[in-house]
Amino acid sequence: METRSRTLTKALIWQLLGLAVMLAVGWALTGSFATGGGIALINAGTGFATYFLYERVWARIGWGRAV
Repeated sequence: METRSRTLTKALIWQLLGLAVMLAVGWALTGSFATGGGIALINAGTGFATYFLYERVWARIGWGRAV
């Protein structure tokens, strides 16, 4: 089972990558850095929480693990 700190680190790195991509997409679609940044921050917040919970659930599931 993964430690919480490992799950948190993975989630943070994933969200930073997603934040950068979403910021670029939002800026490209709206032409506004502020609007693109707002979209990216909302997406990052909800995505981070969802990913963290998802990883914690899967850490408790033994199915598919080699013993």
